[in-house]
Amino acid sequence: MITYNSLENFNPDFKTIVTIGTFDGVHFGHKYIIEHLNKIAEREGGQSVLLTFDPHPRHVLYEDQHDLKLLNTLEEKKNQLEELELKNFVVQNFTKEFSRMKYVHFVRDVLVKKLNVDHLVIGYDHHFGRNREGSINELNELSSLYNFTLEQIPPQKKNDVSVSSTKIRTLLNEGNIERANKYLGYEYMLSGNVVHGDKMGRTINYPTANIKVDRNKLIPKAGVYLVKIIFQSEDFFGMLNIGVETQKIEVHVFNFLKDIYGQKITIKLINRLRDGVNFKNSQALKKQLQNDEKKCKAILGIK
Repeated sequence: MITYNSLENFNPDFKTIVTIGTFDGVHFGHKYIIEHLNKIAEREGGQSVLLTFDPHPRHVLYEDQHDLKLLNTLEEKKNQLEELELKNFVVQNFTKEFSRMKYVHFVRDVLVKKLNVDHLVIGYDHHFGRNREGSINELNELSSLYNFTLEQIPPQKKNDVSVSSTKIRTLLNEGNIERANKYLGYEYMLSGNVVHGDKMGRTINYPTANIKVDRNKLIPKAGVYLVKIIFQSEDFFGMLNIGVETQKIEVHVFNFLKDIYGQKITIKLINRLRDGVNFKNSQALKKQLQNDEKKCKAILGIK
């Protein structure tokens, strides 16, 4: 996959099969669209292209509202799309000026002139242009004018439920990690650098790594989780605590003695064990952590 950091850097001399969107989470429904793009590209002798925007449009248009947390960082999104064998990933800086572009100009200047669109695939609820004025009806008219094929994908369902980024965010906020993972098609992840904490875990033989994640990343409901940790391309297992008040992220890695301060790790959430609890003393905490560890290892089938 080739990543382009602006529309100006993308100058295709090939037939493009295009989709547009934030693709937050690159979930089950998004995967269907990318796979569909690749099938069309193979059939038509072209290449798949995804145009996305960064920052998220809502963070630009509603600066005073910081309630929307994202399922992916841009780096995580890139990794997921590369696994799906997307050929071209175009990331356009989203500004208030860009948001004021009329839909007819967006089609003419972006889709046709910059992306060289031959075949456009959009989701069932797609709108575009200033004030989201453009819809499937306007696109139908303009596709005939500019001679490109238009296709709208219906909502994709998992267990008879339509999958969306909004539903996955709700599940994560409720702590329903297992269902969120099913809708995503992979284990929800938190990535970041290991920073210094209070080191209290060391005193009870449960040292933890404190993780600093992107400020726009959605942190699931507070509590304790069974997790997989990826560090320098190696997999480890452990348990993660997300703080009730501070959303502090601390992970204890089983059978792990390396110094990883300042290093980047990725944590994949597998199962939610329990809610967070305030303990009377360190010994009560240690006893609970021992029980948590036993439960984790029983789930994993390890000792």
